[in-house]
Amino acid sequence: MNKPKRFLCMAVILAFAAVTAPAQDAKREAQLRTVHGVVLDKSENLLSESVVFLKNTRTNVVRSSYTDNTGKYRFSGLDPNADYEIHAEKEGAKSSTRTISSFESRKDITLNLKIEKKKD
Repeated sequence: MNKPKRFLCMAVILAFAAVTAPAQDAKREAQLRTVHGVVLDKSENLLSESVVFLKNTRTNVVRSSYTDNTGKYRFSGLDPNADYEIHAEKEGAKSSTRTISSFESRKDITLNLKIEKKKD
């Protein structure tokens, strides 16, 4: 192939890649999941400044976040193909661990966590 044809061919490939890459990123971002909710004590009171732990069970990467002053937490950008474990802790007490399955089809998941017992 001569230089002008090779250049034209390469330009077409690069233009196609430039157009499809943002579309693929947007599609991937649209598939990402979010989990949010509140942390409560055993009397159903909202708990601010609790720590919520989110573990990707495939990679073992753990993310953490503090609840706000109304007891709310939020994690976004979650891989739809991974399972997660989530629990909350405050002052030596812990909620039960909940699982978010990759088979869960919802993109926006609400999970409220109740701290009821001291950590083991």
